[in-house]
Amino acid sequence: MSEIVYLRMKKSIEMPVLKKVNLKDIAHISTTSRLKNELEKTPIYRITKKDLNVVIVDSFLVIDHLNTQYSGLEFQIVGPSHTLIRIPKHKKSPNIMITAIVWLLLFIGTAMTIINFHYDVSMQEVQQKLHYLLTGEQSQYPLWIQIPYSFGLGIGMLLFFNHWFRKRINEEPSPLEVEIFNYQQNMDQYLAHYENTLNDDKHIH
Repeated sequence: MSEIVYLRMKKSIEMPVLKKVNLKDIAHISTTSRLKNELEKTPIYRITKKDLNVVIVDSFLVIDHLNTQYSGLEFQIVGPSHTLIRIPKHKKSPNIMITAIVWLLLFIGTAMTIINFHYDVSMQEVQQKLHYLLTGEQSQYPLWIQIPYSFGLGIGMLLFFNHWFRKRINEEPSPLEVEIFNYQQNMDQYLAHYENTLNDDKHIH
């Protein structure tokens, strides 16, 4: 009776160019077979300069490759059907001038958005009426309302994005992080669907 080897493909990993990818790099292995250590070191793929940013390793091709080497074992896939290998490229340090320009544009754009929103909802008139209802006096600039409101707006933005520079305020992910995660998941699914998988001439025997 064949010994069973359970493989759970990792969703995504990072590997540099010209790196040999072994089975343990792309999958978790569970088996009682004495060949477990040998299985973990089994070469599956080699990343070459022809590979661009990602490589998709399909579990079917992995099993097909393993069956040729371990005929006495039975392989079963549990979980994801593929592994996405990201190939990090050398990143240049950001240009300070470009960074400053982008930051300035974002700052001005955000400020204009907030100003236009307050103008659309007549925020100043609302605060003036609120001041009149509470004090019985007319005031064009009720600062005792406007100043705390301004601080509250900034604090609310910090709490919403859950970050103070690189420091996280609490353990919950911010809405921006959730959107980035969803975007990354969609990108991975797209790449897994359209990218080429292991080519026969790139198998390592």
